[in-house]
Amino acid sequence: MLTQLSTIKSRLLLLDTDTTYDVLLTNVLRALTARFDNECNRLLARTVDATYEFPAGQIEICVPCYPIETVTKFELKSSEAEGWLEQPDVGYLIRQRCIISLQSPLAGPRTSCIAQVTYTGGYVLPGSPPPEPPAPLAQELPADLEQAAVEQLAYWFQNRDRLGLLRIWDYHSTYRHFAELDLLSSVRAVLAQYARWSV
Repeated sequence: MLTQLSTIKSRLLLLDTDTTYDVLLTNVLRALTARFDNECNRLLARTVDATYEFPAGQIEICVPCYPIETVTKFELKSSEAEGWLEQPDVGYLIRQRCIISLQSPLAGPRTSCIAQVTYTGGYVLPGSPPPEPPAPLAQELPADLEQAAVEQLAYWFQNRDRLGLLRIWDYHSTYRHFAELDLLSSVRAVLAQYARWSV
């Protein structure tokens, strides 16, 4: 998750010994983590041995979980019966820790093969154990992303009893105007810096 429960409780001025909202806050934090992934069009959490399928004729591979630490292997598959076959000595370059550029395609453009890369990438999330064995290229989650998650969750928690309620008018009859809840503008600005563009 993008932050720790203790950080959220500190922001909300809840005592560590008060466990009344722990389950609620944890569940909302899980949902918020998934929402941040969706908003950024990528996976933020560090994933070991992540796999990503791509067309075998492609030479620029934009993996969904970055920054990339290591690339383990490339594989090709032309049929389900044959399965994945590892490709030896594949020449590649990692650009800006988010794109893998191959020196040449793994298969011709007219073949019906699909390719797969196995790699490790993403951010080490707060409270996660350090990588074993130590990974010198592993990056911690940027502080502004963690703080954006804390502020968004705190806003949700403080307004949870009037979710979506924009205004109430009690003249002659009750009128309630509900608004669609969205991310805070400051949170959206932070996420825009980490979003992967898609075409």
